[in-house]
Order: sequence, then C-alpha cells, then structure tokens
Amino acid sequence: MEHTYGKEACQAKLRASRDALEVIQGKWRIPIIVSLTYGNKRFGEIKKDIEDISPKMLSQELKELEMNKLISRTLYDSMPVTVEYALTPLGASLNNLLQELLQWGIHFRSEMTGKEMKVPELAEHD
Repeated sequence: MEHTYGKEACQAKLRASRDALEVIQGKWRIPIIVSLTYGNKRFGEIKKDIEDISPKMLSQELKELEMNKLISRTLYDSMPVTVEYALTPLGASLNNLLQELLQWGIHFRSEMTGKEMKVPELAEHD
C-alpha cells in the first residue's frame, strides 16, 4: 500500500516539476524575469539588462512569458506608442525560487572556480 502512495506522490511531483521547467526553461526566461524583479520595463530596457539576447529572441520569450501569465504587457496610447512589461503576481511568486536558484548558482561557481562570489539579493516585488 505504501509503495503505491509513494509512486503516486512521485508521479505528481514529476508532473509538477515538468510543468515548472517547461515554463521557465531556456537560456533567457529566468534572466528576463530577474530583470523585471527590478521594476516594470520597456523592451529596450530589458535588452540593455540582457546584453547578449537578440531582439527577435527577446520578443519571442516575452510572448511566451506573457502567454504563461508570468508577465504582463501594457500598451500606452502615447506618441510614440509605449509598451511596458511587468511581472504578474504569478511571475512575482517565483522570487523565492529564483533567490534559491541564484544562491545555488553562486555556490556552484565558487566550487568550480575556487573563488568566493558575492551577489546582492533580488529586488522585492510589490
């Protein structure tokens, strides 16, 4: 009986982990989310934060993140038209996970290089 429960729990956790990774996987999604933890930004501001992303890739990833309800896109009726991106409450709920991931990344880099690295914490998002 316990074996069946353990298998069901394992399967549920595997499904949940696949769902989470599908939404945040890839080279650019987490950096985009981290950029937006420091406030709402326009396309060019995100591009400046993530220097090595191409405009086409940034546009594609922003659409995916918006489709998955992690960011919102607001169009302002101004001249010229202004578009601003922001974390949604669902996107902001990644903050603790990202903080842990960043801390692990710092630890990993320190282990691999033998050099200690200090990085400030993520911004708190309202």
